Amino acid sequence: MPGLLRGVARTAVVAGTATAVSGRVQRRQAERYADRDAQLAAQRDASYDQYAAPQQYAPPPQQYAPQEAAEPAADPIQQLKDLAGLRDQGILTDEEFAVQKAKILNR
Repeated sequence: MPGLLRGVARTAVVAGTATAVSGRVQRRQAERYADRDAQLAAQRDASYDQYAAPQQYAPPPQQYAPQEAAEPAADPIQQLKDLAGLRDQGILTDEEFAVQKAKILNR
């Protein structure tokens, strides 16, 4: 049995040493590459910021004033009667009456 115990002990020592060395190598590599990864991440973030477009928003909807109802077409006969009344009162001259009458009738 002493030979068997010696073989098991040797295997345990070799496995333990290998694990310790492997762990140390992994830690060193992690430390070495952590700095490099941090620099790469900073460069990547800077390049994203450089090309990132500012946020654009849609313009607010325009408010349109409601259209006013068009004035109803004035009755030409009533307009002529009103003009005749102004002429009869002496407010309009015969020439002014003729000009306004022509405008009403030529619509």
